[in-house]
Amino acid sequence: MYNLTHLSDSERMRIELDKQASYTVWKVKNGKVGYEAFAELTNNIEDDDEREFCQQAIIKYKSQMGVN
Repeated sequence: MYNLTHLSDSERMRIELDKQASYTVWKVKNGKVGYEAFAELTNNIEDDDEREFCQQAIIKYKSQMGVN
């Protein structure tokens, strides 16, 4: 088992962004929120690399969950 506290700040941020992307796609798929949630999530990220990572995670989860 891994201890997340041993990861760097950037690695922990990527894990958090991946979780947020997955949850946002799940909420859209289940009708809890609209597609604007994707823009809201990514627009709140200031770092360009983190924003790009989150956008790629959204694309990945949309494909896995069958969301267009």
